[in-house]
Amino acid sequence: MKDKRILYVSSEVVPYLPETEISSMSFETPRMVNQLGGQIRIFMPRYGNINERRHQLHEVIRLSGINLVINDLDMPLIIKVASIPKERIQVYFIDNDEYFKRKATLTDEDGNLFPDNDERAIFFAKGVIETVKKLNWAPDIIHVHGWLAALLPLYLKEFYKDEPLFNESKIVTSVYNQSFEGTLNEDMLNKIKFDNIDEDAIKILEKPTYNNMMKVAINYSDALIIGSEDLPEDLTKHLKDSKKPVLDYKAKDEFSEAYADFYNNQVLS
Repeated sequence: MKDKRILYVSSEVVPYLPETEISSMSFETPRMVNQLGGQIRIFMPRYGNINERRHQLHEVIRLSGINLVINDLDMPLIIKVASIPKERIQVYFIDNDEYFKRKATLTDEDGNLFPDNDERAIFFAKGVIETVKKLNWAPDIIHVHGWLAALLPLYLKEFYKDEPLFNESKIVTSVYNQSFEGTLNEDMLNKIKFDNIDEDAIKILEKPTYNNMMKVAINYSDALIIGSEDLPEDLTKHLKDSKKPVLDYKAKDEFSEAYADFYNNQVLS
């Protein structure tokens, strides 16, 4: 992995949020690549329940200040950055007062999904790509974790398909069993169509369930990793039918060699 550039895009990362399968692997995988001499960047949302003082987040003025258009509304993009202690790993946070100031991640105190999670997912995908463009940092691999990040493969290969910085980038998506009940906002399809993305590519999002969100990510990825021991049968079938390279589930204590080998021999080859 020496000198390979890998961009990690995740809905959650430890130590900034509690430990889950996603937040743990979104830290362990880049740490492994870092130790093998690769170059990494990590992006996640700056949820309002992340303690900025404790984690020493600070705004990067030169990267902030552009507006992203979400469903015909201008939304200011704010970029913050922090370093994971002892690891010399930098994490970039995508922020916006309208979408991420509330003191919670994806649900309210009663466990209900926020009604604008669809727009937050669009904003996150566009915000990551626009920031990487500003950094002028061309990744060899983009590795996506978590459903809030699941629109990134779609946006990269449709909305940003003419962006030369990503011409050689390969997209890997880890598919987990960390889902949500019900659906996101059912107007999500129209909000994505507003960005002139072909309706046929996203017709499945007429019903924006967790499984359908992940199917879109699978469709636009170059390779896939099974991130949980058990996945919904529907997703397992979609993974198999995709005919793309798929790495079977590996536990946290045994993933390193398998992931490095998968990156080198299946994704980059």
